[in-house]
Amino acid sequence: MSDTPADPGAGPVTVAVVGIGADGWAGLPAAARRELHTAEVLMGSARQLALIPEPTAERVVWPSPLLPALPGLIAAHSGRRICVLASGDPMFHGIGTTLARLLGSDRIRVVPHPSSVSLACARLGWAADRTEVVSLVTRPVESLRAAVHPGRRILVLAADGRSAAQVAALLAADGYGGSPMTVLERLGGPEERVLSGTAAHWALPVTHDLNVVAVECRADPGTVPLPCVPGLPDDAFAHDGQLTKREVRAVTLSRLAPVPGELLWDVGAGAGSIAIEWMRGHRANRAVAVERDPARAAGIAGNAARLGVPELNVVTGPAPAALAGLPAPDAVFVGGGVTVPGVVEACWAALRPGGRLVANAVTVESEAVVASWYGELGGDLVRLAVSRAAPVGGFTGWRPLMPVTVWTAVKSTEEQR
Repeated sequence: MSDTPADPGAGPVTVAVVGIGADGWAGLPAAARRELHTAEVLMGSARQLALIPEPTAERVVWPSPLLPALPGLIAAHSGRRICVLASGDPMFHGIGTTLARLLGSDRIRVVPHPSSVSLACARLGWAADRTEVVSLVTRPVESLRAAVHPGRRILVLAADGRSAAQVAALLAADGYGGSPMTVLERLGGPEERVLSGTAAHWALPVTHDLNVVAVECRADPGTVPLPCVPGLPDDAFAHDGQLTKREVRAVTLSRLAPVPGELLWDVGAGAGSIAIEWMRGHRANRAVAVERDPARAAGIAGNAARLGVPELNVVTGPAPAALAGLPAPDAVFVGGGVTVPGVVEACWAALRPGGRLVANAVTVESEAVVASWYGELGGDLVRLAVSRAAPVGGFTGWRPLMPVTVWTAVKSTEEQR
């Protein structure tokens, strides 16, 4: 990195992004100080700006909300040396990643500072590479649930001073009340403070806004952990009977073949089990659950929150009309409505090249539709017959579930939408 910032007036604007900790100016390396000394415009939160001694640069306090205003703020100061302050490591859940997306990685210079995660692990003696990190800065507290498993260590990036109490309440409600919790406030600063307790007995409703919550997950007696692999127990979902059963769900998800970062459409979602398990497979996975029945749609949202993926996008309305305007999917599951005219056509047309479409059929009529599409588009057909043991008088017998035909088709990478 050059010691002297490039002149943004000579070409596209280049923004310096400087990470700063609670120790302020005293904790900044020489490279960071040079960026601040030569800046003409200094942007950041009021708290961050207050950590910097008065420079000659014009100070711009972030507005709220920030993201919609950010492009205009940068454009308004084009041609000037802009320096943006970030908390800790700008590229770890920070403004640096946003600016890289907005401007391009070749138009930012980053001077990082140790992240709050690095500092917390140093204080706790935890291995950073074995610690799960969950940010509540832009996500609801229910997203923590997907990371909670016995024996796991989690660092929660707090949204504000109420986050610790929210984390404690969620853990206690979910059968992890005995989990030790540590709140590390103002890490690296002169007023650093460490608070400890357990989730069930957490007594502080509010802490300092600048904090990280460390959790060592311990399941209470009788708590049954949910697995990470597809095929959650059927009773993990609230439903009215419109549910892809556990065994069929596991096979269906294997055919959908989720890859981290991909988007799924779950059409005729019922209880939302396919979309929810798709998102639980990896934190980068996204899904849209389309359900025409408003009560079921509300139930999908509830299931998603209880199972740790509250960011599931639930669209209420009948397909294919409800599919209009949705982002193009990498995979589509048609669990309901396969016999509705236009549904499969719309899903196939929207599917990205290389994407997978999976449709399940349980009635003669839906099997006929699936067979027709199989004849046109190819793919493969699998028929699943599952029986579960159940009491028969004083004995045990097999009770069969309805057979399910699973059609899978992969869109050619050369096919254009």
